[in-house]
Amino acid sequence: MTQRKLAAIFTFRRILIALLVIAGAALLAAFARGRKKDPVYFTAALEKGDIHSEVNATGTINAVTTVQVGSQVSGVIDKLYVDFNSRVKTGMIVAQIEQSIFKAQLQQAEADVENALANQRALAANIETMKADLASAEANVEKAAAMQRQAKLDLDRNADLFKQGIVAAAIRDQMQSTYDTAAAVTRSAKAMAEQSRTRVQAAISQLAQAKAQVEQRRATLDLAKVNLAHTIIYAPIDGTVVARNVDVGQTVAASFQAPTLFTIAQDLTKMLVYAKTDESDVGNIREGARARFKVDAFPKETFFGRVAQIRINPQTVQNVVTYDTVIEFDNPDQKLLPGMTAYVTIPVAEARNALKIPNGALRYRPEEPERKALMAKFQMKDGGEGRPGMAPSREGGAGGPGGGGMGAGMSGGKVGGGSMRGVAGGMGGGMGAGMGGGRPGGASDIKTIYVLQPDKQLRPVVVKLGITDFTFTEMAGLVQGELNPGEEVVTGKELPNRGMTGFGPGMGGGGMRPGMPGAGPKR
Repeated sequence: MTQRKLAAIFTFRRILIALLVIAGAALLAAFARGRKKDPVYFTAALEKGDIHSEVNATGTINAVTTVQVGSQVSGVIDKLYVDFNSRVKTGMIVAQIEQSIFKAQLQQAEADVENALANQRALAANIETMKADLASAEANVEKAAAMQRQAKLDLDRNADLFKQGIVAAAIRDQMQSTYDTAAAVTRSAKAMAEQSRTRVQAAISQLAQAKAQVEQRRATLDLAKVNLAHTIIYAPIDGTVVARNVDVGQTVAASFQAPTLFTIAQDLTKMLVYAKTDESDVGNIREGARARFKVDAFPKETFFGRVAQIRINPQTVQNVVTYDTVIEFDNPDQKLLPGMTAYVTIPVAEARNALKIPNGALRYRPEEPERKALMAKFQMKDGGEGRPGMAPSREGGAGGPGGGGMGAGMSGGKVGGGSMRGVAGGMGGGMGAGMGGGRPGGASDIKTIYVLQPDKQLRPVVVKLGITDFTFTEMAGLVQGELNPGEEVVTGKELPNRGMTGFGPGMGGGGMRPGMPGAGPKR
């Protein structure tokens, strides 16, 4: 056989194989198109039980009272009497600043006071001398005035005698000169007396200034004593030293702000948790409500406390508004320490023995024509369009009902078999709804859910919703239709070649994944 014939045979075989593959694919496609496309529903069984609505938050453990112990004076740390975890009592010495500079300042202030007192005493003695000089000057004024009066009398008598021709003009002129001299002496004496009086007044003012200076020096002395006293640091409260910020030999400067030497926490047997609570949850929390929390240090233990206060000071971080919820609790063993992270749960409502609707069932919504046909068939009115911010789930859509969580997935719900086409799309929708399964303010309390009957047909039921725990929602009442424990409610639907609406398994609303034990098709 020639080489050309062999090549022709191989080419013919390849063409034949390709034709057979194409024909098989066409037959499979025709067979698939000819199959009946029965819907596959994801369902979960209704059950009765308790529902607890809770607020979750993360917070930090703190002491009831924490005092930062500082220094009011600057200097070098000379001695430390306590360390981390030391127990202290009020008035106990915890540290000492080197005192030599402050002792020198005290001695200088004492010397300044003595100097000021000596100056005051000297001025007082000088005033007494000046007062004696003033008295002498005033006596001289009186003496000069008397002499002036006598000279005046002599002048007047001689003037009369001169007019009568008894006394010569020379005698009259002599008397006039004597009088003028006496008048000048009087004026001089008065001037000297006034000068002495002015000196006395000035000395009195200087004495007052000296007294003020004495008070100033005494104030400086008191300040020096206080500064020296401040070199010894005392514990202001009973408690435990939780922080020490200085070492011996370290310089502290108190020029603008008192440096913190220690942090003392008072009575660690009673402590607080500052829980960052979202603004949407604050309205549900009441003072006095019980709370529980866990910490990483003791993951197997649960601690209990009470809501003491909701602080009205908002804190905004990246447009998220939170409020501090203060939870007080007893810590008798002092095993919980300041600064630990607490994972807080605050119960806000509960429903006992309630009919529990998986949150996934609240999200499921058939295509509009089917939904309208069902409502007309059972003569019902629609129970609402769902919740704010959560678009209704549609057949063939990318998402599905959420809120079921993993707890619902393991609680005995079922999924209606079929393939896992479109799981990624359903997962996305289920996750989004699962985080928003609660009913925020303004959410509809009336909702339509769909029961899968034994004949594989849907029956709508309009229910009134109660509280939710993000996995199940309480049925607070029936608006239209009938609903009983054990009935299967639809949480999602899968269409061949189109993925699935809703997400029954896991976080999608309480169902189980196809292929898991107990899962079976609901066609």
